[in-house]
Amino acid sequence: MSKTVILGTAGHIDHGKSSLVRALTGTDPDRLKEEKERGITIELGFARLPLPSGTLAGIVDVPGHERFVRTMVAGAAGVDIVLLVVAADEGVMPQTREHLDICRLLAVRHGIVVLNKCDKAESDWMDLQEEEIRALVRGTFLEGAPIVRVSAATGQGLPELVAVLDRIAAGIPGKDSSDLFRLPVDRSFSMKGFGTVVTGTVIGGTVATGEEVAILPGGTIAKVRGLQVHGGPVERSSAGTRTAVNLQGVEKESAPRGSVLCRPGTFSPAKSAEVFVEYLPLVPKPLRHRGQISFHAGTFSCVGRILLYGQAEIPPGGSGYGRVLLSEETVLSGGDRFILRGFSPLANFGYTVGGGAVLHPKPPPRRGTGKAIPAALPRLRSEDPEERVLATVEDAGAAGVPPADAAVVAGLGAERTRGILKGLAARGMITEIPPSGK
Repeated sequence: MSKTVILGTAGHIDHGKSSLVRALTGTDPDRLKEEKERGITIELGFARLPLPSGTLAGIVDVPGHERFVRTMVAGAAGVDIVLLVVAADEGVMPQTREHLDICRLLAVRHGIVVLNKCDKAESDWMDLQEEEIRALVRGTFLEGAPIVRVSAATGQGLPELVAVLDRIAAGIPGKDSSDLFRLPVDRSFSMKGFGTVVTGTVIGGTVATGEEVAILPGGTIAKVRGLQVHGGPVERSSAGTRTAVNLQGVEKESAPRGSVLCRPGTFSPAKSAEVFVEYLPLVPKPLRHRGQISFHAGTFSCVGRILLYGQAEIPPGGSGYGRVLLSEETVLSGGDRFILRGFSPLANFGYTVGGGAVLHPKPPPRRGTGKAIPAALPRLRSEDPEERVLATVEDAGAAGVPPADAAVVAGLGAERTRGILKGLAARGMITEIPPSGK
C-alpha cells in the first residue's frame, strides 16, 4: 500500500475550505442537501488527493461555523497536516483563532496556511493579511509554516500548494502499526446489499477482513466483512489511514459516531480519566475545581466535571493536573488528546477553553483527591515509554497491573509493553506475578 497521510481543513466559515478541497480533488465534500442550500459545511466531508510522489492524502473537510465546532474536533482527530484556510478578503476571524487553538491542543504538528480567494484582494492587502497571520501563529506549530496564496475559484496557486503538501508529507513518518487497534467512528450508515458501514481514521494498529472487532462502549462484537481505503477494497488497513469498515451482523445504531472499534478484550470503557490540562489565556475566568465542562476526545463528546489536583483553580494561560468525571462512558488511552469547551462564547473567539492529554484512562480511587498531585501523573507525561510503564506498575501498588492494562495506560502496543516489562523485571525494578493456578 502507498504511504498515506491525513489532511484536515481548518478555518472560519465561508473562507473556502470546501471549495478548496473540490478544486484540489474534484470531489465535492459537502454531502448534505442542507449544506448545498445554505452553502456551509455541517457534517464532515471526505476526499482523496494523490500527490506527485505517490503519497495518498486523505482529506477531512470540517465545518467552520461556530455551531459545528464539535464536528470540527471529531474531524481534526488523527490529522497529520492541517490546512488553515484564511480568506484573503476577510483575514483572520473568530473561528480561525479557535480552530488554530484546537489543532495545537490536539498536538497536530504540521501545517500550511492557505490564503484563499486571492482573486478578490489586492497584493498590498494580502501582504497585510500575511503579517496578521504570522502574528497569530507565532509560538504555535504553524510558526514558520508556508503561507500559500491560492484561489479555489480560478485555480491560481493550486500547483504550488500541492508541491508544498507533497514536500511536507514526505517528512512525516509512518504510524506504528504495532500499537493496539482503534478506530473512532465518525460516520455510521447502512448500504443496501452490504449492511452496516462505519468510517473513521485508524489511530493505532491494524484491522483485517475476517477479524472480529468490539464496538465500545456498548460491547457488541462484530465481524469485519470488508474494508475500503481511498475508495478501493483492501484486505488490511493500518494506523494513519481513513478506512470504511463493513460490519457483519450489527445494525448501524450499534456503532454510532463517538463509538470505537477495537480488538475484543484490549480496551474497556470508563467514565473518568486523569489528565493534564492546558487552559487558554483568552478565557476571562479561571477553571475551578469541580467546574462543569464539555469534553471532546476523538469523535466522542459529552458533558462532565473536572476535579483539580493540588490547586483550587487553573488561571487563564495556566496548566495543571486533574480528573475528568464524564456523563457517559468512552474509550481512552494514555497520550490521547482532548478538548475542553465551555457553555458560553468567548469574545471574538468561541467556546473552546482548553485541552490537554489523557494520562490515566481508567484511574484508581485516590485518597485526598484534590489536595495533592498523584506521584504517577507527571511520570505518565514522560516521552520515555519505559518510564510510563514503570509509573503505571508502581501506581498500581501491591495489586499489580495486567500487561494488557499497562499497555493502555502507557499508550503503547502489547508486544512493546511486554518487552519493557520483561526488561524491568530482569533488572529487579518490578516483580512478575505468575497467572493464578501456575
